[in-house]
Amino acid sequence: MTTANLPPSIDEYLRKRLKPVEGAIPHLEGIEMYGDSIPAESVGGDLFEYINFAQRYNIDARIERAHRLAREYLQPGPPAADPRNEVEAHIEWMRSKECYTPEDYEQYRKARSSEQLEIAENLQELHTTAGVLLVDAQGHGVIAAKIASTVHDTFQALMMAELDRHGKTTGEFFENLNLRLALSVTARNALGRSAADQSREIATMLYGEIRPNGHFRFVNFGHLPPLIFSAAFDRFVEVDPDRLVQFLALGLSIPQDHPDRSKYVSMTSRRKQMASSDLKDVTLMGQGDILFLYTDGVYDGSDEQERRQIESIIKERKERPAKDICKAILGYALETDRALRNSGEADRVDDKTVFIIKRT
Repeated sequence: MTTANLPPSIDEYLRKRLKPVEGAIPHLEGIEMYGDSIPAESVGGDLFEYINFAQRYNIDARIERAHRLAREYLQPGPPAADPRNEVEAHIEWMRSKECYTPEDYEQYRKARSSEQLEIAENLQELHTTAGVLLVDAQGHGVIAAKIASTVHDTFQALMMAELDRHGKTTGEFFENLNLRLALSVTARNALGRSAADQSREIATMLYGEIRPNGHFRFVNFGHLPPLIFSAAFDRFVEVDPDRLVQFLALGLSIPQDHPDRSKYVSMTSRRKQMASSDLKDVTLMGQGDILFLYTDGVYDGSDEQERRQIESIIKERKERPAKDICKAILGYALETDRALRNSGEADRVDDKTVFIIKRT
């Protein structure tokens, strides 16, 4: 058997899974984007992915189905026939209860029909929306890559259900994703861990959606906040702190009103589940404005000198494509790694990811 025919190693398999191809880059009018990731070892715990809704999901087919269901929900099926859909199944249940009337059946049909029309409207907006997912699993190497892969797989599975149910991402979607990395009480007890044992799988996540007008709507679970480079001011500009509110890393905080709250170990108390208002937003106001997303292997958010250096790199290349800006910042980060290794601080080298979104 030749080398080319050998199955990939686990490192190769995970490395390919955690890094998308350029062909997946969404194309939005007035928006250019590019990201890249470099693991500290043969494979790492950083993951980034373009969410190209039009390419990954059949949006038009979902819209057509929503309109069909909106019409179907309003029309009663043949008498004594099996239920054609979930609305008829529920109305059959309503008929078995003495408290419901024919007027209730009609009101329920209208409400569910209207719900499908809203889903179709939400889905239509995805034709001009692109998503970006950044995950940074604690540590690096195969274990970190496996954690990042778990987040990725859960995200994709939940997204399909989310589009069918709502036509857009909601707080419920992110709460379910957050729960996937939470440590269950049953697992803790089975492993013989004490309540004081804080060891667990940890990953930060930032997910955002960009529109052609430069509006970036996002949710942040313990990840470093986005930075905005203003073309007009030639520097990073401060973002309203209210727009940078973030939750703890995935799985660390389970809201008190979640029905499974008692089944999972929560590091801190959070009063309620996410709402739409918890998804924050920033806007690239002017032509040439740049949104800089990153992991702590590139910039940990605390070193002012590093921040100024990255700002300088963007300033020098602000007229160039997003890909060139991304590569230049990663090049600077690799130079920093070499300096760390030469000074005997190789343990500080981490996976690194840069994602650039530019308003053209």
